Amino acid sequence: MKIKRTYSFAFWTTLFITLFILGVLLVTAYLFLDIHLNIKYLVPFVSLIFIFTFLIIQYRLEKFIYKRIKKIYDRVSVLDRSDFNKTVITSDIDALSREVQKFAEFKQQQIANLHLRENYRRDFLGNVSHELKTPLFTVQGYLLTLADGAMDDKKISKKYLKRANKGVERLISIVKDLDLISKLESADLVLNKEPFNILELVQEVFDLLEMKGKKRNVSLHFNKHYIFPIMVIADIEKIEQVLTNLIVNAIKYSKKNGTIMVSIEKMEPKVLVKVIDDGEGIKAAYLPRLFERFYRVDQSRSRDQGGSGLGLSIVKHIIESHNEQIFVKSEFGKGSEFSFTLEKEKVI
Repeated sequence: MKIKRTYSFAFWTTLFITLFILGVLLVTAYLFLDIHLNIKYLVPFVSLIFIFTFLIIQYRLEKFIYKRIKKIYDRVSVLDRSDFNKTVITSDIDALSREVQKFAEFKQQQIANLHLRENYRRDFLGNVSHELKTPLFTVQGYLLTLADGAMDDKKISKKYLKRANKGVERLISIVKDLDLISKLESADLVLNKEPFNILELVQEVFDLLEMKGKKRNVSLHFNKHYIFPIMVIADIEKIEQVLTNLIVNAIKYSKKNGTIMVSIEKMEPKVLVKVIDDGEGIKAAYLPRLFERFYRVDQSRSRDQGGSGLGLSIVKHIIESHNEQIFVKSEFGKGSEFSFTLEKEKVI
């Protein structure tokens, strides 16, 4: 019967010890005691010695390795002894080395993830404070100016109150977007999924954003004329927000007299919705971080265009809460394409 490799050391050590004891016993009995040992009694005796020695060596070896390795774990503060206790101790040094190496790599990955999260948390807090600070100081400046006497001038007071109100609206927008992301991440947001015609929803968003597009001479249209409705199953309000955020973003970064095109492709059992613009595009280096909160490709221009800086992050969270995927393709100087999947209604 093949002996497991984990017990090979104890087996061979026990075998050598047993053979040595047997040899000493035979030599002593034959030369010094002049006794001929009966094999009938010798075999059980040798077997008993072998089993007892094997168990003792195996047990002591495991305890020895366990204590030595545990000391190493205790000396390294980042290692968790409870994880070590779950690992089966073995006398196979190669296997043990692999386990320790695997454990060390796992812990290194955990440390790297913690550093990444810490950097993300620091950046996020810095971005939040900056986003809130700008409109707060703006509102405070206008209100202080009005309190210092500008209130008496009706023309100035009206203008400053309007500007202060814009600052308050931006604050409200940021808080609402943060609250939505918080709900999406904590799974508190309940999705009201129902079948609807995605073509009608896109047209409604077009109508809603028509004036915004005209201000920059940007036209909004489908890639072709769709004859039949395309039914999908999703939360219509949340998907409307996704489309609104993507198209508003496209309008912001479109060139003057540009075009924004929406296409709907059927890919059983999904539907792929594409929002394509011919604007300035995005450099490849910026694409991996595009959906991060407050991340802006062009800081100065993004702030001039307004918005909370959370639009694409919200889009990603909404699509992922539907268990769907979102994609982005862009070539700098030639435009961008944002696309996402939706569940297609099954025809019975």
